Amino acid sequence: MDPESPDTTRRRRPATPVATYALFTLNVLAYLAELVRPGVVDRFAMVGARVVAVDGTRYSDDGAYLVLGPVRTEGVAGGEWERLLTGTFLHVSPFEGVFGILHITLNMVALWHLGRVVELMLGAARFVVLYLLSALGGSVLVLVLADPGQATVGASGAVFGVGAAYYVLHRRLGARMAPVNRSMVLLLLWLVVSAWFASSWEGHLGGLPAGGVVALAFAYGRRTAVQAGACLGLLTLLAVTTTARVAELTGGSVPL
Repeated sequence: MDPESPDTTRRRRPATPVATYALFTLNVLAYLAELVRPGVVDRFAMVGARVVAVDGTRYSDDGAYLVLGPVRTEGVAGGEWERLLTGTFLHVSPFEGVFGILHITLNMVALWHLGRVVELMLGAARFVVLYLLSALGGSVLVLVLADPGQATVGASGAVFGVGAAYYVLHRRLGARMAPVNRSMVLLLLWLVVSAWFASSWEGHLGGLPAGGVVALAFAYGRRTAVQAGACLGLLTLLAVTTTARVAELTGGSVPL
């Protein structure tokens, strides 16, 4: 039998979705860190560009203000590229209205429900690649479409990418689609509803196609080189889009 065939690969995979458990734990630990030190959100949330005055006052980078004295730019446009990923491990504080505690709860329930299934179908390494590229896809669309000075947090982009993979992989295996379709309807309904009261609907929308593209590569790419090439192609597209948006926000310069 071909060593790269799905049957052989499936037998080699562990029965415990360790990557899902690890990502779940990282999100919960990050949330606890927020509760202990709220400043973690200010430093690591996804922010496109935010002008900070000497006294620490933050301004949206939209030109609709007058700031006297030295200023600096923080966020991705200020060279804080890590925010594209770190913001996806943070969530709305439980003290910020009714939605606060629901934010991490809904994301972690979805990750627990979908992630364990998808990881056992892909393997831990591919699942982590899928999760991180989906998270980046969400952050990049936030950078492109949302208010650059608005701090955005949440694992929703990654979760929506995992949801897309859940659908693609079940289709590939010829599984009974009725329960899968119900899960996807709930996920898409959440995407629509969140547009009214959640600040990161762009992240949801960005993570969904990113996860779908990665899942298609894993499901239909028979060779590892094809799968890796598709993932690198998506990463390149996200990097180019990010660079172009940063150049737009900074007037042409791209900080390293």
